[in-house]
Amino acid sequence: MSIKLTFKPKQVVKRLLSALPPRASDVVVNRYGLGKTPERMTLEAIGKNYKITRERVRQIENYSFGVIRKSPLYNKEKAIFDELQTVVDEMGNVVSEHHLLKNISEDLSTQNNIHFLLVLGDAFKKRKEDEHFNHRWFVDDSLANKVETALKKLYETLEDEAIIPESEMISTFLDSLKEISEKYRNDEIAKRWLGLSKKIGHNPLGEWGISHSSNIKAKGMRDFAYLSIRRHGSPMHFTEVAKSIKQLFDREAHVATCHNELIKDKRFVLVGRGLYALSEWGYSSGVVKDVIREIIKKYGPLSKQEVVDKVLKERYVKENTIAVNLQNPKFFKKNKEGKYSIV
Repeated sequence: MSIKLTFKPKQVVKRLLSALPPRASDVVVNRYGLGKTPERMTLEAIGKNYKITRERVRQIENYSFGVIRKSPLYNKEKAIFDELQTVVDEMGNVVSEHHLLKNISEDLSTQNNIHFLLVLGDAFKKRKEDEHFNHRWFVDDSLANKVETALKKLYETLEDEAIIPESEMISTFLDSLKEISEKYRNDEIAKRWLGLSKKIGHNPLGEWGISHSSNIKAKGMRDFAYLSIRRHGSPMHFTEVAKSIKQLFDREAHVATCHNELIKDKRFVLVGRGLYALSEWGYSSGVVKDVIREIIKKYGPLSKQEVVDKVLKERYVKENTIAVNLQNPKFFKKNKEGKYSIV
């Protein structure tokens, strides 16, 4: 969502700052990065410049906001603050600071001026980042509380390795917010609200889950390989996995390295020559002989065809390979009914 304002933030801020005496104006400009450079100075740094304490700088800052709000200049800019309030409301009324500023402008200096106007405006309220949430701005306290409560409850229901499709995550989230206005009940606003949470996140494929999970915060080749095979939905050759990582995540994946990484990770099972499946799909590790043993242990004596059918669900091999393994008297024996059991 790209937002086009009808006013120029820097010009508005310049007019408002004209209500202040020089030193107060200088303190605010440096504190909020409103000058030639967008760098924001700390209370301590500003205090050193003026040889005053951090607390005194804070007092000057608070004094400056009081002066501007009481100034006729502030009332003249009412339409500007109303427009900003409309922007916040259209973005969901509760919106992360980063998302709000970035959608108004990519320019850091412009973002600083918008931030200053938000701090100055009577209608806007900010909650600083904490354990659960990022910095966020809102207008309606009640709505902000409902959204934050729903996000915390949603996080508590998620399993550590959960990977949830975006449509399902949005639907579940909005279902828990039944009392909110219909104008906020849409996918875009729901995604912005989900983005408030530091505990919930999404991976590059748009799938949601707990933010610290390797399925969501994918880092190494193994994580990207897992997501690639999972999206494919069936076993993949390691060369295809490497190509998929490049296509889906724009990450370089050397074929040999990819093969080596897949071998080392228990999430993957070799089910054929170079073919890998996910162990969570029910595939078991081991050569064909081992697979046959596990199947017979589970189901008891089986005919040759029954063994073949079940092994083919576990491995991409030729039927003849299975038959040859069954003929090994060291491991298997056939009874009078023609069924195989373990020696």
